Amino acid sequence: MDYRSSLEFLYGLQKFGIKFGLNSTENILKSLGNPHANRKYIHVGGTNGKGSVCAFINSILIEAGYKVGFYSSPHLVTFRERFQINGEYINESDVVDLVTDLKAIMKDQELPTFFEVTTAMALSYFNKKNTDIDILEVGMGGRLDATNVVTPLVSIITNVSLEHQQYLGKNIKQIAFEKAGIIKKGVPVVTSGRFRDAKHVILKASSEKDAPCYMLDRDFWIKEKKGGYCFSGLDVRLEGLKPGLIGSYQRQNLGLAVAAVLLIKSFGFKIEEEHIRTGVSKAFWPGRFQLISQSPKILLDGAHNPNAMRALRKALWRLDFERLILVIGIMSDKDKKKILKEIVPYAHFTIFTRPKYYRAEDPRVLAKEAEEFTDYPIVIQNLDEAIQMAKSMAMGHPKNLILITGSLFTVGEALQILDPQRYKPDPL
Repeated sequence: MDYRSSLEFLYGLQKFGIKFGLNSTENILKSLGNPHANRKYIHVGGTNGKGSVCAFINSILIEAGYKVGFYSSPHLVTFRERFQINGEYINESDVVDLVTDLKAIMKDQELPTFFEVTTAMALSYFNKKNTDIDILEVGMGGRLDATNVVTPLVSIITNVSLEHQQYLGKNIKQIAFEKAGIIKKGVPVVTSGRFRDAKHVILKASSEKDAPCYMLDRDFWIKEKKGGYCFSGLDVRLEGLKPGLIGSYQRQNLGLAVAAVLLIKSFGFKIEEEHIRTGVSKAFWPGRFQLISQSPKILLDGAHNPNAMRALRKALWRLDFERLILVIGIMSDKDKKKILKEIVPYAHFTIFTRPKYYRAEDPRVLAKEAEEFTDYPIVIQNLDEAIQMAKSMAMGHPKNLILITGSLFTVGEALQILDPQRYKPDPL
Protein backbone atom coordinates (compact mmCIF):
# COMPACT_ATOMS: atom_id res chain seq x y z
CA MET A 1 0.00 0.00 0.00
CA ASP A 2 0.97 3.63 -0.44
CA TYR A 3 -0.46 6.76 1.17
CA ARG A 4 -3.05 7.35 -1.54
CA SER A 5 -4.41 3.80 -1.45
CA SER A 6 -4.48 3.94 2.36
CA LEU A 7 -6.67 7.03 2.19
CA GLU A 8 -8.89 5.42 -0.43
CA PHE A 9 -9.43 2.48 1.92
CA LEU A 10 -10.21 4.76 4.88
CA TYR A 11 -12.57 7.05 3.01
CA GLY A 12 -14.26 3.98 1.57
CA LEU A 13 -15.40 3.20 5.12
CA GLN A 14 -17.52 6.36 5.13
CA LYS A 15 -20.20 4.43 3.26
CA PHE A 16 -20.94 2.67 6.57
CA GLY A 17 -22.05 6.05 7.93
CA ILE A 18 -22.26 6.74 11.66
CA LYS A 19 -22.64 3.92 14.16
CA PHE A 20 -22.87 4.53 17.87
CA GLY A 21 -21.35 2.05 20.28
CA LEU A 22 -17.94 1.04 21.59
CA ASN A 23 -17.86 -2.67 20.68
CA SER A 24 -16.31 -2.27 17.26
CA THR A 25 -13.55 0.06 18.47
CA GLU A 26 -12.88 -2.17 21.47
CA ASN A 27 -12.64 -5.25 19.24
CA ILE A 28 -10.13 -3.55 16.94
CA LEU A 29 -8.04 -2.39 19.89
CA LYS A 30 -8.15 -5.85 21.46
CA SER A 31 -6.79 -7.33 18.21
CA LEU A 32 -4.01 -4.74 18.33
CA GLY A 33 -3.09 -5.71 21.90
CA ASN A 34 -5.06 -2.93 23.64
CA PRO A 35 -2.55 -0.15 22.93
CA HIS A 36 -4.77 2.32 24.82
CA ALA A 37 -4.55 0.52 28.16
CA ASN A 38 -2.66 2.00 31.10
CA ARG A 39 -1.95 5.27 29.34
CA LYS A 40 -2.68 8.89 30.23
CA TYR A 41 -5.38 10.89 28.49
CA ILE A 42 -7.34 14.12 28.59
CA HIS A 43 -10.78 13.60 27.03
CA VAL A 44 -12.60 16.65 25.61
CA GLY A 45 -16.28 16.69 24.64
CA GLY A 46 -19.00 19.30 24.21
CA THR A 47 -20.73 21.18 21.41
CA ASN A 48 -18.47 24.15 20.61
CA GLY A 49 -14.89 24.97 21.53
CA LYS A 50 -13.55 21.41 21.86
CA GLY A 51 -10.71 22.00 19.40
CA SER A 52 -9.70 25.32 20.97
CA VAL A 53 -9.61 23.80 24.47
CA CYS A 54 -7.46 20.96 23.12
CA ALA A 55 -5.16 23.44 21.38
CA PHE A 56 -4.60 25.41 24.59
CA ILE A 57 -3.87 22.26 26.62
CA ASN A 58 -1.63 20.85 23.91
CA SER A 59 0.46 24.02 23.78
CA ILE A 60 0.80 24.24 27.58
CA LEU A 61 1.91 20.62 27.95
CA ILE A 62 4.42 20.93 25.10
CA GLU A 63 5.81 24.05 26.76
CA ALA A 64 6.18 22.05 29.98
CA GLY A 65 8.44 19.61 28.11
CA TYR A 66 6.07 16.68 27.54
CA LYS A 67 5.61 14.54 24.45
CA VAL A 68 1.93 15.12 23.67
CA GLY A 69 -0.37 13.24 21.30
CA PHE A 70 -3.39 15.12 19.96
CA TYR A 71 -6.26 13.43 18.09
CA SER A 72 -8.84 15.73 16.52
CA SER A 73 -11.55 15.74 13.86
CA PRO A 74 -12.47 16.67 11.25
CA HIS A 75 -9.37 17.77 9.39
CA LEU A 76 -9.36 21.00 7.40
CA VAL A 77 -6.97 20.18 4.57
CA THR A 78 -5.02 16.95 5.08
CA PHE A 79 -5.98 13.71 6.82
CA ARG A 80 -2.63 13.86 8.64
CA GLU A 81 -3.89 16.78 10.77
CA ARG A 82 -5.94 14.34 12.84
CA PHE A 83 -2.85 12.80 14.46
CA GLN A 84 -0.28 15.15 15.95
CA ILE A 85 2.62 14.74 18.31
CA ASN A 86 4.02 17.99 19.69
CA GLY A 87 2.40 19.87 16.85
CA GLU A 88 3.83 17.69 14.07
CA TYR A 89 1.41 15.87 11.80
CA ILE A 90 1.79 12.12 11.38
CA ASN A 91 3.91 11.29 8.33
CA GLU A 92 2.54 9.41 5.35
CA SER A 93 4.55 6.24 5.98
CA ASP A 94 3.12 5.91 9.49
CA VAL A 95 -0.40 6.23 8.07
CA VAL A 96 0.39 3.42 5.63
CA ASP A 97 1.81 1.19 8.39
CA LEU A 98 -1.20 1.75 10.65
CA VAL A 99 -3.70 1.05 7.86
CA THR A 100 -1.78 -2.09 6.87
CA ASP A 101 -1.94 -3.37 10.46
CA LEU A 102 -5.64 -2.61 10.69
CA LYS A 103 -6.54 -4.22 7.38
CA ALA A 104 -4.80 -7.41 8.51
CA ILE A 105 -6.88 -7.73 11.67
CA MET A 106 -10.18 -6.70 10.05
CA LYS A 107 -10.27 -9.52 7.51
CA ASP A 108 -12.55 -11.66 9.63
CA GLN A 109 -14.52 -8.83 11.25
CA GLU A 110 -17.48 -6.75 10.22
CA LEU A 111 -16.04 -3.59 8.70
CA PRO A 112 -16.14 -0.67 11.16
CA THR A 113 -16.85 2.98 10.38
CA PHE A 114 -14.30 5.58 9.29
CA PHE A 115 -14.22 7.22 12.72
CA GLU A 116 -13.88 3.93 14.61
CA VAL A 117 -10.85 3.05 12.51
CA THR A 118 -9.20 6.46 12.77
CA THR A 119 -9.69 6.43 16.55
CA ALA A 120 -8.00 3.03 16.78
CA MET A 121 -5.22 4.37 14.55
CA ALA A 122 -4.66 7.33 16.87
CA LEU A 123 -4.48 5.22 20.02
CA SER A 124 -2.12 2.74 18.37
CA TYR A 125 0.06 5.51 16.92
CA PHE A 126 0.48 7.37 20.22
CA ASN A 127 1.33 4.11 21.99
CA LYS A 128 3.96 3.23 19.38
CA LYS A 129 5.52 6.67 19.69
CA ASN A 130 5.47 6.45 23.51
CA THR A 131 3.83 9.80 24.18
CA ASP A 132 3.63 11.05 27.75
CA ILE A 133 -0.04 12.06 27.52
CA ASP A 134 -2.67 12.20 24.79
CA ILE A 135 -5.51 14.64 24.18
CA LEU A 136 -8.59 13.12 22.53
CA GLU A 137 -11.35 15.23 21.01
CA VAL A 138 -14.77 13.56 20.99
CA GLY A 139 -16.21 13.09 17.51
CA MET A 140 -19.95 13.25 18.24
CA GLY A 141 -21.84 13.03 21.51
CA GLY A 142 -19.68 11.21 24.01
CA ARG A 143 -21.32 8.22 25.68
CA LEU A 144 -21.17 6.03 22.55
CA ASP A 145 -18.40 7.89 20.72
CA ALA A 146 -15.42 5.74 19.65
CA THR A 147 -13.04 7.85 21.78
CA ASN A 148 -14.92 6.83 24.94
CA VAL A 149 -12.93 3.60 25.22
CA VAL A 150 -10.29 5.41 27.32
CA THR A 151 -10.18 6.26 31.01
CA PRO A 152 -8.68 9.75 31.23
CA LEU A 153 -7.01 11.72 33.99
CA VAL A 154 -9.62 14.45 33.48
CA SER A 155 -12.74 14.83 31.34
CA ILE A 156 -13.84 18.17 29.87
CA ILE A 157 -17.30 19.13 28.62
CA THR A 158 -17.07 22.54 26.98
CA ASN A 159 -20.78 23.33 26.66
CA VAL A 160 -24.01 21.81 25.40
CA SER A 161 -26.36 23.15 22.75
CA LEU A 162 -28.66 21.67 20.12
CA GLU A 163 -26.74 19.70 17.48
CA HIS A 164 -26.98 16.37 15.65
CA GLN A 165 -30.48 15.98 17.06
CA GLN A 166 -31.21 13.01 14.81
CA TYR A 167 -28.47 11.15 16.70
CA LEU A 168 -28.13 12.75 20.14
CA GLY A 169 -31.64 13.73 21.19
CA LYS A 170 -34.35 16.30 20.67
CA ASN A 171 -33.55 18.64 23.53
CA ILE A 172 -30.70 19.98 25.66
CA LYS A 173 -31.23 17.43 28.46
CA GLN A 174 -31.01 14.46 26.11
CA ILE A 175 -27.93 15.85 24.35
CA ALA A 176 -26.30 16.68 27.70
CA PHE A 177 -26.87 13.07 28.78
CA GLU A 178 -24.87 11.89 25.76
CA LYS A 179 -22.11 14.44 26.38
CA ALA A 180 -21.93 13.51 30.07
CA GLY A 181 -21.33 9.92 29.04
CA ILE A 182 -17.59 10.61 28.93
CA ILE A 183 -17.56 11.10 32.71
CA LYS A 184 -15.84 8.12 34.37
CA LYS A 185 -15.98 6.84 37.93
CA GLY A 186 -13.77 8.96 40.18
CA VAL A 187 -12.32 10.98 37.26
CA PRO A 188 -12.60 14.77 37.70
CA VAL A 189 -14.66 16.66 35.14
CA VAL A 190 -14.31 20.29 34.10
CA THR A 191 -17.26 22.05 32.49
CA SER A 192 -18.70 25.45 31.66
CA GLY A 193 -22.20 24.80 33.05
CA ARG A 194 -23.58 27.45 30.71
CA PHE A 195 -27.16 26.19 30.35
CA ARG A 196 -29.22 25.21 33.40
CA ASP A 197 -30.71 22.01 31.94
CA ALA A 198 -27.30 20.78 30.78
CA LYS A 199 -25.67 21.74 34.07
CA HIS A 200 -28.13 19.65 36.07
CA VAL A 201 -27.52 16.60 33.86
CA ILE A 202 -23.73 16.93 34.12
CA LEU A 203 -23.85 17.43 37.90
CA LYS A 204 -26.10 14.39 38.29
CA ALA A 205 -23.79 12.21 36.19
CA SER A 206 -20.77 13.42 38.15
CA SER A 207 -22.46 12.68 41.46
CA GLU A 208 -23.53 9.18 40.37
CA LYS A 209 -19.95 8.35 39.37
CA ASP A 210 -18.27 10.04 42.34
CA ALA A 211 -16.45 12.27 39.85
CA PRO A 212 -15.44 15.67 41.27
CA CYS A 213 -17.02 18.37 39.11
CA TYR A 214 -15.27 21.70 38.60
CA MET A 215 -17.55 24.30 37.02
CA LEU A 216 -16.65 27.61 35.41
CA ASP A 217 -17.96 30.61 37.40
CA ARG A 218 -18.50 28.40 40.43
CA ASP A 219 -15.18 26.70 41.20
CA PHE A 220 -12.89 28.75 38.96
CA TRP A 221 -13.18 32.02 37.06
CA ILE A 222 -11.70 33.63 33.96
CA LYS A 223 -12.08 37.39 33.58
CA GLU A 224 -10.92 39.89 30.99
CA LYS A 225 -8.51 42.33 32.60
CA LYS A 226 -6.14 44.99 31.22
CA GLY A 227 -5.81 43.60 27.70
CA GLY A 228 -5.49 40.02 28.89
CA TYR A 229 -7.25 37.47 31.07
CA CYS A 230 -7.09 36.60 34.74
CA PHE A 231 -7.68 33.02 35.89
CA SER A 232 -8.56 32.39 39.52
CA GLY A 233 -9.57 29.27 41.42
CA LEU A 234 -8.18 25.84 42.31
CA ASP A 235 -5.82 27.67 44.72
CA VAL A 236 -4.22 29.58 41.82
CA ARG A 237 -4.37 33.11 40.46
CA LEU A 238 -2.86 33.85 37.05
CA GLU A 239 -3.00 37.39 35.69
CA GLY A 240 -2.00 38.73 32.29
CA LEU A 241 -2.82 35.62 30.24
CA LYS A 242 -2.71 36.56 26.55
CA PRO A 243 -4.07 33.74 24.39
CA GLY A 244 -2.74 33.09 20.90
CA LEU A 245 -6.29 32.21 19.86
CA ILE A 246 -8.19 35.45 19.33
CA GLY A 247 -11.92 36.02 19.67
CA SER A 248 -13.79 36.99 22.81
CA TYR A 249 -15.47 33.56 22.93
CA GLN A 250 -12.06 32.03 23.70
CA ARG A 251 -12.40 33.26 27.30
CA GLN A 252 -14.42 30.20 28.29
CA ASN A 253 -12.18 27.79 26.37
CA LEU A 254 -9.09 29.27 28.01
CA GLY A 255 -10.59 28.88 31.48
CA LEU A 256 -11.50 25.22 30.92
CA ALA A 257 -8.04 24.42 29.55
CA VAL A 258 -6.17 26.05 32.44
CA ALA A 259 -8.40 24.32 35.02
CA ALA A 260 -7.79 20.92 33.40
CA VAL A 261 -4.03 21.45 33.30
CA LEU A 262 -3.98 22.41 36.97
CA LEU A 263 -5.92 19.25 37.87
CA ILE A 264 -3.48 16.87 36.16
CA LYS A 265 -0.61 18.24 38.26
CA SER A 266 -1.79 15.87 41.01
CA PHE A 267 -0.81 12.96 38.71
CA GLY A 268 2.82 13.99 38.73
CA PHE A 269 2.89 16.43 35.81
CA LYS A 270 5.23 19.32 36.53
CA ILE A 271 3.56 22.39 35.07
CA GLU A 272 4.73 25.80 36.20
CA GLU A 273 3.02 29.15 35.87
CA GLU A 274 5.35 30.17 33.06
CA HIS A 275 4.50 27.02 31.10
CA ILE A 276 0.83 27.99 31.26
CA ARG A 277 1.47 31.61 30.39
CA THR A 278 3.75 30.86 27.43
CA GLY A 279 1.74 27.87 26.23
CA VAL A 280 -1.45 29.90 26.16
CA SER A 281 0.24 32.62 24.11
CA LYS A 282 1.59 30.11 21.56
CA ALA A 283 -1.67 28.20 21.05
CA PHE A 284 -2.79 27.98 17.42
CA TRP A 285 -5.86 26.35 15.90
CA PRO A 286 -6.35 27.02 12.17
CA GLY A 287 -9.74 28.00 10.84
CA ARG A 288 -10.98 29.36 14.16
CA PHE A 289 -11.13 33.18 14.12
CA GLN A 290 -8.03 33.07 11.94
CA LEU A 291 -7.05 36.37 10.33
CA ILE A 292 -5.29 35.05 7.24
CA SER A 293 -4.85 38.30 5.33
CA GLN A 294 -4.55 42.00 6.16
CA SER A 295 -4.94 43.43 2.66
CA PRO A 296 -7.76 42.77 2.14
CA LYS A 297 -8.62 41.80 5.70
CA ILE A 298 -9.89 38.19 5.56
CA LEU A 299 -11.12 36.26 8.59
CA LEU A 300 -11.83 32.52 8.63
CA ASP A 301 -14.01 30.79 11.20
CA GLY A 302 -15.59 27.33 11.08
CA ALA A 303 -18.77 28.28 12.99
CA HIS A 304 -21.30 25.63 11.93
CA ASN A 305 -24.21 25.89 14.36
CA PRO A 306 -26.33 28.78 15.67
CA ASN A 307 -24.52 29.18 19.00
CA ALA A 308 -21.09 29.19 17.36
CA MET A 309 -22.25 31.73 14.78
CA ARG A 310 -23.71 33.94 17.50
CA ALA A 311 -20.42 33.85 19.41
CA LEU A 312 -18.53 34.65 16.22
CA ARG A 313 -20.79 37.63 15.45
CA LYS A 314 -20.29 39.06 18.93
CA ALA A 315 -16.53 38.62 18.66
CA LEU A 316 -16.43 40.41 15.29
CA TRP A 317 -17.24 43.80 16.70
CA ARG A 318 -13.89 43.97 18.46
CA LEU A 319 -12.20 44.12 15.08
CA ASP A 320 -11.61 47.42 13.32
CA PHE A 321 -13.82 47.38 10.20
CA GLU A 322 -16.71 49.30 8.65
CA ARG A 323 -18.27 46.94 6.09
CA LEU A 324 -18.69 43.18 6.38
CA ILE A 325 -18.54 41.06 3.23
CA LEU A 326 -19.80 37.59 4.11
CA VAL A 327 -18.87 34.44 2.19
CA ILE A 328 -20.86 31.52 3.59
CA GLY A 329 -21.21 27.82 2.83
CA ILE A 330 -23.13 25.45 5.14
CA MET A 331 -23.67 21.70 5.23
CA SER A 332 -27.15 20.51 4.24
CA ASP A 333 -27.77 18.65 7.53
CA LYS A 334 -27.28 21.76 9.70
CA ASP A 335 -29.88 24.17 11.07
CA LYS A 336 -29.30 26.50 8.13
CA LYS A 337 -31.97 29.12 8.80
CA LYS A 338 -30.91 29.73 12.39
CA ILE A 339 -27.24 29.88 11.42
CA LEU A 340 -27.98 32.39 8.66
CA LYS A 341 -30.18 34.48 10.95
CA GLU A 342 -27.24 34.96 13.33
CA ILE A 343 -24.92 36.56 10.75
CA VAL A 344 -26.55 37.52 7.42
CA PRO A 345 -28.52 40.57 8.75
CA TYR A 346 -25.24 42.09 9.95
CA ALA A 347 -23.40 41.77 6.62
CA HIS A 348 -23.36 44.54 4.02
CA PHE A 349 -22.97 41.96 1.25
CA THR A 350 -23.54 38.20 1.39
CA ILE A 351 -22.15 35.68 -1.07
CA PHE A 352 -23.75 32.24 -0.77
CA THR A 353 -21.46 29.45 -1.97
CA ARG A 354 -20.38 25.88 -1.25
CA PRO A 355 -17.18 23.86 -0.79
CA LYS A 356 -16.52 20.77 -2.93
CA TYR A 357 -18.03 18.35 -0.44
CA TYR A 358 -21.01 16.07 -0.92
CA ARG A 359 -22.81 17.28 2.22
CA ALA A 360 -22.59 20.95 1.23
CA GLU A 361 -25.91 22.70 0.68
CA ASP A 362 -26.71 24.25 -2.70
CA PRO A 363 -26.08 28.02 -2.29
CA ARG A 364 -29.38 28.73 -4.05
CA VAL A 365 -31.11 26.97 -1.15
CA LEU A 366 -29.11 29.05 1.34
CA ALA A 367 -30.09 32.26 -0.47
CA LYS A 368 -33.74 31.21 -0.34
CA GLU A 369 -33.48 30.45 3.40
CA ALA A 370 -31.94 33.88 3.99
CA GLU A 371 -34.18 35.96 1.75
CA GLU A 372 -35.80 37.73 4.71
CA PHE A 373 -32.37 38.72 6.07
CA THR A 374 -30.80 40.28 2.96
CA ASP A 375 -32.05 42.28 -0.01
CA TYR A 376 -29.17 41.56 -2.38
CA PRO A 377 -28.06 37.90 -2.18
CA ILE A 378 -25.18 36.84 -4.41
CA VAL A 379 -25.04 33.17 -5.39
CA ILE A 380 -21.76 31.68 -6.64
CA GLN A 381 -21.49 27.89 -6.84
CA ASN A 382 -17.67 27.76 -6.71
CA LEU A 383 -15.93 28.81 -3.49
CA ASP A 384 -12.78 29.99 -5.30
CA GLU A 385 -14.88 32.30 -7.48
CA ALA A 386 -16.84 33.49 -4.44
CA ILE A 387 -13.61 34.47 -2.66
CA GLN A 388 -12.34 36.31 -5.76
CA MET A 389 -15.65 38.19 -5.94
CA ALA A 390 -15.37 39.16 -2.26
CA LYS A 391 -11.81 40.39 -2.81
CA SER A 392 -12.88 42.54 -5.75
CA MET A 393 -15.71 44.01 -3.66
CA ALA A 394 -13.28 44.83 -0.85
CA MET A 395 -10.69 46.41 -3.14
CA GLY A 396 -9.97 50.04 -2.39
CA HIS A 397 -11.75 49.96 0.97
CA PRO A 398 -9.21 49.26 3.77
CA LYS A 399 -11.98 49.14 6.38
CA ASN A 400 -13.74 46.19 4.71
CA LEU A 401 -13.68 42.77 6.37
CA ILE A 402 -14.24 39.55 4.42
CA LEU A 403 -15.60 36.77 6.64
CA ILE A 404 -15.54 33.20 5.31
CA THR A 405 -17.59 30.88 7.50
CA GLY A 406 -20.45 28.39 7.87
CA SER A 407 -18.52 25.12 8.00
CA LEU A 408 -15.08 23.69 8.68
CA PHE A 409 -15.27 22.23 5.17
CA THR A 410 -15.77 25.73 3.74
CA VAL A 411 -12.88 27.06 5.80
CA GLY A 412 -10.60 24.12 4.91
CA GLU A 413 -11.08 24.69 1.20
CA ALA A 414 -10.62 28.45 1.67
CA LEU A 415 -7.26 27.83 3.36
CA GLN A 416 -6.10 25.89 0.29
CA ILE A 417 -7.22 28.72 -1.98
CA LEU A 418 -5.76 31.57 0.08
CA ASP A 419 -2.48 29.95 1.19
CA PRO A 420 -1.75 26.98 -1.11
CA GLN A 421 1.90 26.72 -0.08
CA ARG A 422 1.14 26.19 3.59
CA TYR A 423 -2.12 24.27 3.24
CA LYS A 424 -1.54 21.47 0.73
CA PRO A 425 -4.32 18.88 0.34
CA ASP A 426 -3.93 15.13 0.14
CA PRO A 427 -3.52 13.41 -3.26
CA LEU A 428 -7.23 12.61 -3.55
